[in-house]
Amino acid sequence: IVRKNNMRVICPHCFKVNNVPKKDSYKKANCGECKNSLLDTAPLELDSTNFDEVLVNSDIPVIVDFWAPWCGPCKMMGPNFEKSATKFSLKTLFVKVNTENEQNLGARFGIRSIPTLMIFKDGKEVHRVSGALDETKLSQLVSQFL
Repeated sequence: IVRKNNMRVICPHCFKVNNVPKKDSYKKANCGECKNSLLDTAPLELDSTNFDEVLVNSDIPVIVDFWAPWCGPCKMMGPNFEKSATKFSLKTLFVKVNTENEQNLGARFGIRSIPTLMIFKDGKEVHRVSGALDETKLSQLVSQFL
């Protein structure tokens, strides 16, 4: 039984679902399965095999960066996306989808230009923005959905 003061969080290492107590900040939080830290904030690379599972099992907002390796603005935004991820440990989950490799996911979500950021809450899209964002704008955007 999951209590109301817990939230489901995906482990960034083994992708297992963990129940974590909701707190304002965390000094330590480890995965029950692989024992690695849930506080690791590097964006997860998702594909069609794990995308839906991550969305439906995350009680925290999921920020998806649809990008491609050949895209100049995507390369410019990549470091900003990674830096912003470190500010929201266990508050949001930052993930990336390479639209070159995952054309079906790009098509499914109607991605017309990249980079496109989509924010999901409770498995549903709540916001979308296209174009590269700097670190400040990205953090401001994410903060609106916490």
